Amino acid sequence: MCVPLNRHTEELQTTELCRLSILCVCINIKALWSRGLKRKTMVQLSNSVYLLGGLFGLFLLSPVLMAPTPASMCTPLKTLNDSLSHRRRYMKHNFPINYTIRVHREEVFKVSSINRMRLQEDGLDELILQRLWFQVNQGVLKKIIRVMPERHPSRPYTAELESRFRDAEGVFVQSHPAEVFQQELPESVQDTWDNLTEEPDRVPESSWRYVSPKSLLDNFCQTMHCLFSECFAGTEAPQDYCDVSYWRKGRKKDLHPES
Repeated sequence: MCVPLNRHTEELQTTELCRLSILCVCINIKALWSRGLKRKTMVQLSNSVYLLGGLFGLFLLSPVLMAPTPASMCTPLKTLNDSLSHRRRYMKHNFPINYTIRVHREEVFKVSSINRMRLQEDGLDELILQRLWFQVNQGVLKKIIRVMPERHPSRPYTAELESRFRDAEGVFVQSHPAEVFQQELPESVQDTWDNLTEEPDRVPESSWRYVSPKSLLDNFCQTMHCLFSECFAGTEAPQDYCDVSYWRKGRKKDLHPES
């Protein structure tokens, strides 16, 4: 996995905390009941019941929020990865030298961006980063397709890549309860999300970046491995795809000979 090694311990601690909290509330209700149900006691009992309900909901939802990548996600992501293995041929050789397209600075989404967000938000949920990954690369693919004429030799490849991306996104949404996508985002992530969804004519010039299509798909591929590492675990020793140095040593050529 590309997340800290103590993630499993954190999940167990959170689950145990929920259980202990629920037990304390139950003991409190029992004590109130034994004293007789006077009006004041009834109010206290009612508050305890509400608290118990909230804790029980958290207890049920916390395993979902902290669960690893669902197995159903791996098939579409591996299919997407197969397409990305040809990105050098279609995103470099079929474009002029030093060709770049204009994207929002938030769409230059790298492994280092993920690591920085994890440092800024202690205990940042992996699922939130995965949601952000889909939002970012949805815009990236649209911008790449937009600059291609209908007869551009790379257009069919990019259209197929976008189709496979949408398939993966559909499985991602179906793999989690609706409540997960309604949870409030941390402030820094919400700011990034708002910037990504802002109307282009309202984005200041200083917020745009000029990046080659190949570099954008390199980021796409590397961050996918980082955030969905369970789907790309091989038979060799586990690799930390969230380690920036992993991608600087030519390892990406080992993963994708054509990239």
